[in-house]
Formats: sequence, structure tokens, C-alpha cells
Amino acid sequence: MKKFILLLLGMTLILSACQDQTSTLTKVDRISHPHGLAVDIGDPSKLYIATHEGLLLLKDETDLYRIGESTDDLMGFTVDKKDPNIFYSSGHPSFGGNIGFQKTLDGGQTWEKVSDGMNGPVDFHSMTVSPVNSDIIYGFHNGEIQKSSDGGESWSMLNKQPKGIISLTADLESEETVYATTEQGIWVSKNGGGTWEILSEMLSDATVIVLAQNPDDTNQMLSFSDTLGLTASNDGGKTWTSIANIPAVFYFISFSPSVSGLVYAIDSANQVYKSMDTGITWQKIY
Repeated sequence: MKKFILLLLGMTLILSACQDQTSTLTKVDRISHPHGLAVDIGDPSKLYIATHEGLLLLKDETDLYRIGESTDDLMGFTVDKKDPNIFYSSGHPSFGGNIGFQKTLDGGQTWEKVSDGMNGPVDFHSMTVSPVNSDIIYGFHNGEIQKSSDGGESWSMLNKQPKGIISLTADLESEETVYATTEQGIWVSKNGGGTWEILSEMLSDATVIVLAQNPDDTNQMLSFSDTLGLTASNDGGKTWTSIANIPAVFYFISFSPSVSGLVYAIDSANQVYKSMDTGITWQKIY
């Protein structure tokens, strides 16, 4: 009898915990003003979308939820590449002002400010955390790139940087390498933001919206520009080949870290697309 009671108590606690966890997900019916995209590092059925009205989860490509209670505008967003419960963000609180730099340890259910950033509170419109060393963070605010080497506690301004920055992407293998898509092509720094050079002459006159690197082969990249549309590179971004018959303008692209060839994208109409062949062919899923 005693064992039965203990078993019943244990089941009750587990059920209660599950109810508490699912209660942080609120069903929503639309994606509004997306600002970031990431596939869960261990579960490819989970697609995270940072938006003007909080962090959303697209589950199994069909069900859309808001995570947690926050409806803050998450302008900058990235996930930790080693811990599935850690995300980073910046932007605007729902009541106005700027958030600064913040992180979550529970998959986006709650957020805690790490710092205001330099001359903040900042609103990083683009932000990236090194997958190799999560202490290294870059954020773009008020026309300048800020860098942190201690997990966002303190920040410094980069002395040199490209103009017209649209997005920042940290390299998947080298903690010293970071990319910037700009109104004048893609730029790369191989010394932690100390100096920059154009990555490809093929895109030097293009406005490049987004850059994504394949975790299976970091020499493989996808980008979207106003001149060549969706393009693929197999040599680390030096040369690019246009991918034909893409029905949309892709604002955000994210490879799955756990499923080879799986890529998701969001277009200018807030629609979600999926590719199973590293970005060659696409289908709209939401």
C-alpha cells in the first residue's frame, strides 16, 4: 500500500510538472514581424521565431505558440549551439524603451537582463553569439558593432566595421571569425572584428539580407541578395551560384544542427519555408 501511495504521488508530481511546462505555451494564429529564426539544436520539430510580439514556437510545422508570457519585441535573437535551453535576445520591452542584452535558461519561458550594453540600454537589431565560445558576442546598435568577451557582462565598440550592416553571423568553427551582411555585400573578419574584408566580389555590389552556414560542412553557405536572389556557396562564400525558382524573398534562414540537409526560411510575407536538400528546393509549410 505504501509503495502504491508513493507511486501515485510520483505520478501526480510528474503530471503537475508537465502541466506547468505546457501552460507557458499560448496558441497563436499568425507570425507578426519576424526578427530571427533558429532550429532547436536537438529537436528539429521545434522552430523558434523571434517576433515583434515575443518568441514563437512552430511545432511539427503546424502548431504555432508563444513561449512564456513576454510580448517584448525581440529585434536581435540567437540560440546557444550547445545548450537547447539557452537563448539570447535584445530589442524593446512591450511598454517601450530598450531591453539591453538578455538571456534565458529555460527555453524562452523567462528572460533575465545580463547588461545594458555600451551606452545603453541597447537595442541590438542584429546579434550573434559564437557557437565555439559563447562568451564572445557581437551586437549592432545605433550604427555601431559592440563586442563582448565575457558573456555580455561588459562591452566595447569595434574601431573598424563595414557600413550598412543588416545582419551578423558568427562562424561555426572559428571563434575569431564573424560575418556581416551589408548593403555592399558580405564582409568577414577573421580576427574578432579587428579588421574586415569583402568575402566575395560576386556580391560586392549587392544588398545581402541574410547569411547561413551549414553545420555539416561550414564551407557551404546560403545567402539572399537583391541582385542574385537565393544563392549557394561551396567554398566558404568566395563564389556563389543562384538557386532558381524561389518564390519568395527570404529574410531569415536557419540550418538544422541535427538533421543533415534540413533548412528553414521565413520570407517577406511572414511565411515559413522548408528545404530537405540544403536549400536547393523549397516548400511552404506555414
